Amino acid sequence: MGTGNRDLPAGFTAAELAHRFALQLKGDGAAVVAGVATLANAGPDRLSFLSNPRYRAQLADSQAAAVVMRAQDSEGYAGTALLAADPYVAFAKIAALFDPPPPLRPGVHASAVVDPSARVDPQAQVDAFCSIGARAQIGAGAVIGPGCVIGDDCEVGEGCVLVARVTLVRRVRLGRRVLVHPGAVLGADGFGLAMDAGHWIKVPQQGGVVIGDDCEIGANTTIDRGAIEDTVLGEDVRLDNQIQIGHNVRIGAHTAMAGCAAVAGSATIGSYCLVGGAAGILGHLEVCDRVMITAMSLVTHSIREPGEYSSGTPLMANREWRRNAARFRQLDTLARRVNALGKTPRDEED
Repeated sequence: MGTGNRDLPAGFTAAELAHRFALQLKGDGAAVVAGVATLANAGPDRLSFLSNPRYRAQLADSQAAAVVMRAQDSEGYAGTALLAADPYVAFAKIAALFDPPPPLRPGVHASAVVDPSARVDPQAQVDAFCSIGARAQIGAGAVIGPGCVIGDDCEVGEGCVLVARVTLVRRVRLGRRVLVHPGAVLGADGFGLAMDAGHWIKVPQQGGVVIGDDCEIGANTTIDRGAIEDTVLGEDVRLDNQIQIGHNVRIGAHTAMAGCAAVAGSATIGSYCLVGGAAGILGHLEVCDRVMITAMSLVTHSIREPGEYSSGTPLMANREWRRNAARFRQLDTLARRVNALGKTPRDEED
Protein backbone atom coordinates (compact mmCIF):
# COMPACT_ATOMS: atom_id res chain seq x y z
CA MET A 1 0.00 0.00 0.00
CA GLY A 2 2.06 3.05 -0.95
CA THR A 3 5.21 4.29 0.72
CA GLY A 4 6.30 7.69 1.94
CA ASN A 5 4.37 10.38 3.75
CA ARG A 6 0.93 11.39 2.63
CA ASP A 7 0.28 15.05 1.99
CA LEU A 8 -2.30 16.04 4.59
CA PRO A 9 -4.25 19.29 4.22
CA ALA A 10 -2.94 22.24 6.24
CA GLY A 11 -6.42 23.01 7.50
CA PHE A 12 -9.90 24.28 6.71
CA THR A 13 -11.80 27.17 8.18
CA ALA A 14 -15.07 26.46 9.94
CA ALA A 15 -16.84 28.44 7.22
CA GLU A 16 -15.28 26.24 4.51
CA LEU A 17 -16.38 23.08 6.30
CA ALA A 18 -19.90 24.43 6.79
CA HIS A 19 -20.19 25.24 3.09
CA ARG A 20 -18.70 21.95 1.90
CA PHE A 21 -20.95 19.76 4.04
CA ALA A 22 -24.09 21.93 4.07
CA LEU A 23 -23.91 22.64 7.80
CA GLN A 24 -25.10 25.70 9.68
CA LEU A 25 -22.28 27.76 11.14
CA LYS A 26 -22.58 29.34 14.58
CA GLY A 27 -19.62 31.36 15.82
CA ASP A 28 -16.26 32.20 14.29
CA GLY A 29 -16.14 31.14 10.64
CA ALA A 30 -12.42 31.97 10.47
CA ALA A 31 -11.51 29.31 13.06
CA VAL A 32 -9.00 26.94 11.46
CA VAL A 33 -9.39 23.17 11.79
CA ALA A 34 -6.28 21.05 11.11
CA GLY A 35 -7.49 17.71 12.43
CA VAL A 36 -9.99 15.94 14.66
CA ALA A 37 -10.03 14.87 18.31
CA THR A 38 -12.34 14.00 21.18
CA LEU A 39 -14.01 16.75 23.18
CA ALA A 40 -11.78 16.08 26.18
CA ASN A 41 -8.49 16.05 24.26
CA ALA A 42 -9.10 18.52 21.43
CA GLY A 43 -6.57 21.31 21.01
CA PRO A 44 -7.32 24.77 19.59
CA ASP A 45 -6.88 23.57 15.98
CA ARG A 46 -9.02 20.41 16.23
CA LEU A 47 -12.61 19.60 15.35
CA SER A 48 -14.70 17.48 17.70
CA PHE A 49 -18.34 16.44 17.92
CA LEU A 50 -21.11 16.06 20.48
CA SER A 51 -23.58 13.32 19.65
CA ASN A 52 -24.15 11.51 22.94
CA PRO A 53 -25.71 13.68 25.69
CA ARG A 54 -23.57 11.88 28.27
CA TYR A 55 -20.56 13.88 27.07
CA ARG A 56 -22.21 17.27 27.21
CA ALA A 57 -20.41 18.07 30.48
CA GLN A 58 -17.12 18.05 28.52
CA LEU A 59 -18.32 20.72 26.10
CA ALA A 60 -17.76 23.75 28.34
CA ASP A 61 -14.10 22.87 28.99
CA SER A 62 -13.23 21.67 25.47
CA GLN A 63 -10.50 23.63 23.65
CA ALA A 64 -11.72 22.51 20.21
CA ALA A 65 -11.64 25.02 17.36
CA ALA A 66 -15.13 23.89 16.39
CA VAL A 67 -17.62 21.27 17.50
CA VAL A 68 -20.21 19.48 15.38
CA MET A 69 -23.48 19.24 17.29
CA ARG A 70 -27.23 19.47 17.05
CA ALA A 71 -28.85 22.90 17.10
CA GLN A 72 -30.51 22.30 20.49
CA ASP A 73 -27.16 21.37 22.04
CA SER A 74 -25.56 24.63 20.93
CA GLU A 75 -27.75 26.80 23.16
CA GLY A 76 -25.48 28.62 25.57
CA TYR A 77 -22.28 27.38 23.90
CA ALA A 78 -19.82 30.23 23.39
CA GLY A 79 -17.50 28.48 20.96
CA THR A 80 -17.77 27.77 17.24
CA ALA A 81 -20.34 25.15 16.30
CA LEU A 82 -21.25 23.35 13.10
CA LEU A 83 -24.89 22.37 13.39
CA ALA A 84 -26.00 19.03 11.94
CA ALA A 85 -29.06 16.81 12.17
CA ASP A 86 -26.71 13.87 12.82
CA PRO A 87 -23.42 15.12 14.29
CA TYR A 88 -21.68 11.74 14.12
CA VAL A 89 -22.34 11.37 10.38
CA ALA A 90 -21.19 14.93 9.70
CA PHE A 91 -18.06 14.39 11.81
CA ALA A 92 -17.23 11.20 9.91
CA LYS A 93 -17.43 13.01 6.58
CA ILE A 94 -15.22 15.85 7.80
CA ALA A 95 -12.70 13.48 9.41
CA ALA A 96 -12.20 11.79 6.04
CA LEU A 97 -10.60 15.02 4.79
CA PHE A 98 -7.72 14.42 7.19
CA ASP A 99 -7.20 10.76 6.28
CA PRO A 100 -6.82 10.63 2.49
CA PRO A 101 -5.94 7.26 0.92
CA PRO A 102 -2.39 6.66 -0.28
CA PRO A 103 -1.85 7.60 -3.92
CA LEU A 104 -2.39 4.81 -6.42
CA ARG A 105 0.82 3.38 -7.90
CA PRO A 106 -0.26 1.38 -10.95
CA GLY A 107 1.83 -1.59 -11.94
CA VAL A 108 2.90 -5.05 -10.81
CA HIS A 109 5.78 -5.37 -8.35
CA ALA A 110 8.74 -7.38 -9.57
CA SER A 111 8.32 -9.95 -6.79
CA ALA A 112 4.67 -10.65 -7.59
CA VAL A 113 3.74 -13.84 -9.44
CA VAL A 114 0.96 -13.49 -12.01
CA ASP A 115 -0.40 -16.45 -13.96
CA PRO A 116 -0.22 -15.90 -17.74
CA SER A 117 -3.98 -16.39 -18.04
CA ALA A 118 -4.79 -13.75 -15.41
CA ARG A 119 -5.84 -10.25 -16.46
CA VAL A 120 -4.53 -7.29 -14.48
CA ASP A 121 -5.74 -3.87 -15.57
CA PRO A 122 -2.87 -1.47 -16.32
CA GLN A 123 -4.33 0.96 -13.76
CA ALA A 124 -4.30 -1.63 -10.96
CA GLN A 125 -1.62 -1.82 -8.27
CA VAL A 126 -0.15 -5.21 -7.32
CA ASP A 127 2.35 -4.96 -4.47
CA ALA A 128 5.24 -7.14 -3.34
CA PHE A 129 5.00 -10.90 -2.88
CA CYS A 130 1.47 -11.22 -4.27
CA SER A 131 0.22 -14.25 -6.17
CA ILE A 132 -2.43 -13.94 -8.89
CA GLY A 133 -3.93 -17.27 -10.01
CA ALA A 134 -5.21 -18.63 -13.28
CA ARG A 135 -8.00 -16.71 -15.00
CA ALA A 136 -8.16 -14.15 -12.17
CA GLN A 137 -9.21 -10.61 -13.07
CA ILE A 138 -8.07 -7.42 -11.34
CA GLY A 139 -10.02 -4.26 -12.21
CA ALA A 140 -8.85 -0.70 -12.79
CA GLY A 141 -7.82 1.22 -9.70
CA ALA A 142 -7.73 -1.90 -7.52
CA VAL A 143 -4.95 -2.21 -4.94
CA ILE A 144 -3.63 -5.66 -4.09
CA GLY A 145 -1.51 -5.07 -1.01
CA PRO A 146 1.63 -6.93 0.06
CA GLY A 147 1.41 -10.67 0.45
CA CYS A 148 -2.10 -11.11 -0.96
CA VAL A 149 -3.11 -14.35 -2.70
CA ILE A 150 -5.73 -14.17 -5.44
CA GLY A 151 -6.76 -17.70 -6.36
CA ASP A 152 -8.00 -19.19 -9.58
CA ASP A 153 -11.14 -17.72 -11.17
CA CYS A 154 -11.35 -14.83 -8.73
CA GLU A 155 -12.46 -11.33 -9.72
CA VAL A 156 -11.50 -8.08 -7.98
CA GLY A 157 -13.64 -5.15 -9.10
CA GLU A 158 -12.68 -1.57 -9.84
CA GLY A 159 -11.37 0.45 -6.93
CA CYS A 160 -11.16 -2.45 -4.48
CA VAL A 161 -8.47 -2.35 -1.79
CA LEU A 162 -7.03 -5.54 -0.31
CA VAL A 163 -4.85 -4.06 2.42
CA ALA A 164 -2.34 -6.88 3.02
CA ARG A 165 -2.17 -10.68 3.34
CA VAL A 166 -5.73 -11.13 2.09
CA THR A 167 -6.54 -14.53 0.58
CA LEU A 168 -9.21 -15.10 -2.05
CA VAL A 169 -9.11 -18.87 -2.32
CA ARG A 170 -11.16 -19.58 -5.42
CA ARG A 171 -14.30 -18.44 -7.22
CA VAL A 172 -14.54 -15.18 -5.26
CA ARG A 173 -16.04 -12.14 -6.96
CA LEU A 174 -15.66 -8.72 -5.39
CA GLY A 175 -17.78 -5.83 -6.63
CA ARG A 176 -16.50 -2.29 -6.89
CA ARG A 177 -14.80 -0.38 -4.06
CA VAL A 178 -14.68 -3.32 -1.65
CA LEU A 179 -12.26 -2.86 1.26
CA VAL A 180 -10.73 -6.02 2.76
CA HIS A 181 -8.49 -5.77 5.81
CA PRO A 182 -5.40 -7.87 6.58
CA GLY A 183 -5.68 -11.58 7.20
CA ALA A 184 -9.20 -12.02 5.81
CA VAL A 185 -9.86 -15.29 3.97
CA LEU A 186 -12.67 -15.43 1.43
CA GLY A 187 -13.66 -18.55 -0.47
CA ALA A 188 -12.22 -21.30 1.73
CA ASP A 189 -14.10 -24.59 1.95
CA GLY A 190 -17.38 -24.51 3.81
CA PHE A 191 -17.87 -26.93 6.70
CA GLY A 192 -19.58 -29.65 4.66
CA LEU A 193 -19.37 -33.18 6.10
CA ALA A 194 -21.36 -36.39 5.79
CA MET A 195 -21.12 -39.40 8.14
CA ASP A 196 -20.38 -42.67 6.36
CA ALA A 197 -19.98 -45.88 8.37
CA GLY A 198 -18.65 -44.06 11.39
CA HIS A 199 -16.29 -41.77 9.52
CA TRP A 200 -16.69 -38.25 8.12
CA ILE A 201 -16.42 -37.71 4.40
CA LYS A 202 -15.99 -34.29 2.89
CA VAL A 203 -18.76 -32.75 0.81
CA PRO A 204 -17.18 -30.87 -2.13
CA GLN A 205 -17.75 -27.12 -1.95
CA GLN A 206 -18.43 -26.16 -5.55
CA GLY A 207 -19.96 -22.71 -5.09
CA GLY A 208 -18.23 -19.38 -4.71
CA VAL A 209 -18.43 -16.09 -2.82
CA VAL A 210 -20.04 -12.95 -4.23
CA ILE A 211 -19.44 -9.61 -2.49
CA GLY A 212 -21.47 -6.56 -3.52
CA ASP A 213 -20.23 -3.03 -4.15
CA ASP A 214 -18.91 -0.87 -1.29
CA CYS A 215 -18.60 -3.68 1.26
CA GLU A 216 -15.97 -3.79 4.01
CA ILE A 217 -14.51 -7.01 5.40
CA GLY A 218 -12.63 -6.82 8.71
CA ALA A 219 -9.25 -8.27 9.66
CA ASN A 220 -9.08 -12.06 10.01
CA THR A 221 -12.72 -12.45 9.01
CA THR A 222 -13.55 -15.62 7.07
CA ILE A 223 -16.28 -16.12 4.48
CA ASP A 224 -16.70 -19.68 3.20
CA ARG A 225 -17.67 -20.45 -0.36
CA GLY A 226 -20.96 -22.21 -0.99
CA ALA A 227 -21.47 -25.94 -1.26
CA ILE A 228 -23.42 -25.67 -4.53
CA GLU A 229 -24.70 -22.10 -4.77
CA ASP A 230 -22.72 -18.99 -3.79
CA THR A 231 -22.32 -17.31 -0.44
CA VAL A 232 -23.59 -13.77 -1.08
CA LEU A 233 -23.18 -10.37 0.58
CA GLY A 234 -25.30 -7.53 -0.77
CA GLU A 235 -24.02 -4.02 -1.35
CA ASP A 236 -22.63 -1.93 1.52
CA VAL A 237 -22.44 -4.82 3.99
CA ARG A 238 -19.95 -4.08 6.78
CA LEU A 239 -18.25 -6.92 8.67
CA ASP A 240 -15.99 -6.25 11.64
CA ASN A 241 -12.89 -8.26 12.58
CA GLN A 242 -12.83 -12.01 13.27
CA ILE A 243 -16.28 -12.83 11.97
CA GLN A 244 -17.20 -16.25 10.59
CA ILE A 245 -19.68 -16.47 7.70
CA GLY A 246 -20.59 -20.05 6.81
CA HIS A 247 -21.25 -21.52 3.40
CA ASN A 248 -24.35 -20.50 1.44
CA VAL A 249 -25.13 -17.65 3.84
CA ARG A 250 -26.88 -14.65 2.29
CA ILE A 251 -26.63 -11.20 3.90
CA GLY A 252 -28.78 -8.33 2.65
CA ALA A 253 -27.61 -4.84 1.70
CA HIS A 254 -26.47 -2.34 4.35
CA THR A 255 -26.30 -4.89 7.17
CA ALA A 256 -23.47 -4.49 9.72
CA MET A 257 -22.01 -7.10 12.05
CA ALA A 258 -19.67 -6.47 15.00
CA GLY A 259 -16.55 -8.45 15.88
CA CYS A 260 -16.53 -12.19 16.58
CA ALA A 261 -20.10 -12.75 15.39
CA ALA A 262 -20.75 -16.06 13.62
CA VAL A 263 -23.35 -17.14 11.09
CA ALA A 264 -23.79 -20.85 10.38
CA GLY A 265 -24.35 -22.29 6.94
CA SER A 266 -27.36 -21.46 4.78
CA ALA A 267 -28.71 -18.78 7.11
CA THR A 268 -30.31 -15.73 5.47
CA ILE A 269 -30.03 -12.27 7.01
CA GLY A 270 -32.05 -9.35 5.65
CA SER A 271 -31.11 -5.78 4.80
CA TYR A 272 -30.35 -3.00 7.31
CA CYS A 273 -29.76 -5.48 10.14
CA LEU A 274 -27.34 -4.89 13.03
CA VAL A 275 -25.66 -7.86 14.70
CA GLY A 276 -23.77 -7.25 17.95
CA GLY A 277 -20.37 -8.60 18.89
CA ALA A 278 -20.00 -12.34 19.51
CA ALA A 279 -23.64 -13.00 18.54
CA GLY A 280 -24.40 -16.29 16.83
CA ILE A 281 -27.01 -17.22 14.23
CA LEU A 282 -27.74 -20.90 13.68
CA GLY A 283 -27.83 -22.46 10.25
CA HIS A 284 -30.80 -22.47 7.85
CA LEU A 285 -32.58 -19.70 9.77
CA GLU A 286 -34.08 -16.54 8.29
CA VAL A 287 -33.74 -13.06 9.78
CA CYS A 288 -35.95 -10.43 8.19
CA ASP A 289 -34.97 -6.85 7.34
CA ARG A 290 -34.23 -4.23 10.03
CA VAL A 291 -33.51 -6.56 12.93
CA MET A 292 -31.07 -5.66 15.71
CA ILE A 293 -29.46 -8.56 17.57
CA THR A 294 -27.63 -7.46 20.70
CA ALA A 295 -24.15 -8.64 21.67
CA MET A 296 -23.61 -12.23 22.85
CA SER A 297 -27.09 -13.30 21.75
CA LEU A 298 -27.76 -16.70 20.17
CA VAL A 299 -30.43 -16.82 17.47
CA THR A 300 -32.03 -20.29 17.57
CA HIS A 301 -35.15 -19.64 15.49
CA SER A 302 -36.09 -17.51 12.50
CA ILE A 303 -36.99 -13.87 13.10
CA ARG A 304 -39.85 -12.63 10.95
CA GLU A 305 -40.68 -9.28 12.55
CA PRO A 306 -38.35 -6.22 12.62
CA GLY A 307 -37.17 -5.16 16.06
CA GLU A 308 -34.49 -5.64 18.71
CA TYR A 309 -33.76 -9.13 20.02
CA SER A 310 -31.58 -10.38 22.88
CA SER A 311 -30.73 -13.59 24.70
CA GLY A 312 -28.47 -14.70 27.55
CA THR A 313 -28.24 -13.56 31.16
CA PRO A 314 -26.61 -10.38 32.48
CA LEU A 315 -23.33 -10.46 34.37
CA MET A 316 -23.58 -11.01 38.13
CA ALA A 317 -21.44 -12.23 41.01
CA ASN A 318 -20.46 -15.86 40.54
CA ARG A 319 -22.12 -17.05 43.75
CA GLU A 320 -25.42 -15.41 42.75
CA TRP A 321 -25.13 -16.80 39.22
CA ARG A 322 -24.67 -20.34 40.59
CA ARG A 323 -27.81 -20.03 42.69
CA ASN A 324 -29.81 -18.74 39.76
CA ALA A 325 -28.43 -21.46 37.48
CA ALA A 326 -29.56 -24.10 39.97
CA ARG A 327 -33.02 -22.56 40.08
CA PHE A 328 -33.17 -22.39 36.31
CA ARG A 329 -32.92 -26.20 36.19
CA GLN A 330 -35.98 -26.35 38.45
CA LEU A 331 -38.15 -24.01 36.33
CA ASP A 332 -39.99 -26.80 34.52
CA THR A 333 -40.92 -28.54 37.78
CA LEU A 334 -42.01 -25.24 39.35
CA ALA A 335 -44.10 -24.34 36.30
CA ARG A 336 -45.90 -27.69 36.46
CA ARG A 337 -46.66 -27.17 40.14
CA VAL A 338 -48.03 -23.67 39.51
CA ASN A 339 -50.22 -24.96 36.69
CA ALA A 340 -51.48 -27.73 38.93
CA LEU A 341 -52.41 -25.24 41.68
CA GLY A 342 -54.48 -23.27 39.19
CA LYS A 343 -56.57 -26.23 38.08
CA THR A 344 -60.10 -26.75 39.41
CA PRO A 345 -61.66 -30.17 40.09
CA ARG A 346 -63.69 -29.76 36.89
CA ASP A 347 -60.46 -29.21 34.98
CA GLU A 348 -59.19 -32.51 36.39
CA GLU A 349 -62.39 -34.27 35.23
CA ASP A 350 -62.04 -32.79 31.75
